[in-house]
Amino acid sequence: MFAVYAESFSPEDPLSGLVVGERPDPEVPDGWTTVTVKAASLNHHDLWSLQGVGLKQEALPMILGCDAAGLDEDGNEVVVHAVVSDPGFTGGDETVDPKRSLLSERYQGTFADKVAVPRRNVVAKPAGLSFEEAACLPTAWLTAYRMLFTQGALKAGDSVLVQGAGGGVATAAITLARAAGLKVYATSRDEAKRERALELGAHETFASGERLPAKVDAVIETVGRATWEHSVRSLKPGGAIVISGTTSGPKLDDAMLTHIFFLQLRVIGSTMGTRGELASLVSLLEASGRRPLIDRTLPMEKARDGFAAMHQGDVFGKIVFTR
Repeated sequence: MFAVYAESFSPEDPLSGLVVGERPDPEVPDGWTTVTVKAASLNHHDLWSLQGVGLKQEALPMILGCDAAGLDEDGNEVVVHAVVSDPGFTGGDETVDPKRSLLSERYQGTFADKVAVPRRNVVAKPAGLSFEEAACLPTAWLTAYRMLFTQGALKAGDSVLVQGAGGGVATAAITLARAAGLKVYATSRDEAKRERALELGAHETFASGERLPAKVDAVIETVGRATWEHSVRSLKPGGAIVISGTTSGPKLDDAMLTHIFFLQLRVIGSTMGTRGELASLVSLLEASGRRPLIDRTLPMEKARDGFAAMHQGDVFGKIVFTR
């Protein structure tokens, strides 16, 4: 079958290990099913995999892609949940299973004609969402949903700062926060991205590091080192930084621990989301009429162009591949 896969790693030139070609049809263990992929979206996770982050040499060649929407074996329109828990895990929240993985880490991913997934990882797609829109949800949008409403415990009337407007999680967070009745601030180094964040629903936008007009209840942090000090200084006493990524680097020159303990701030890690949260996210979008922002749609045969755009940072919203 057709597939887009990692053949080798290169931290300096990740696209050198990317292959667009043919791979064997997926193996389907007991309790699993196959989904015929109609659309799949690109994440930083896919680029990092080509750099050897989170993917082991012995797993190569590995079909990339965490997210997909398509047709199940009975022809039903579905969304694929990307978190694969251990079969013996009984804790309920699969994101805290120590043996969990994402599609394209231990199991072949979604950038292909078909993907094999556990039956429990298939969620019904509403007719009102296109395959392209639904394919944006399982990683970036689910991550944003969990950060805001599960880990951040935010509710209507609360205020939130979204750092680094432009990325998939950040654009999702702006859209979802506004749909839920939050006061939304967003930052970006790029004036054009700040303008687009306003169009998405941010009440006000600011240059990176610029002082806000008021302290916020929570910060959605995916940037890391470049925005950390600003995130800490932007919080109300008792507020929370919810962090799911460090695209500017994980190491901090100053963690600002004095501020954190004196103001009783909370730093909360967040990773992906549960199948139940994915179903709730789908319901929220269906009820609110909000839809994922798609930067561009490409046929999967041109996946290399999408990877190159993400590598260069030339993205606002999601890149989607179609079959």
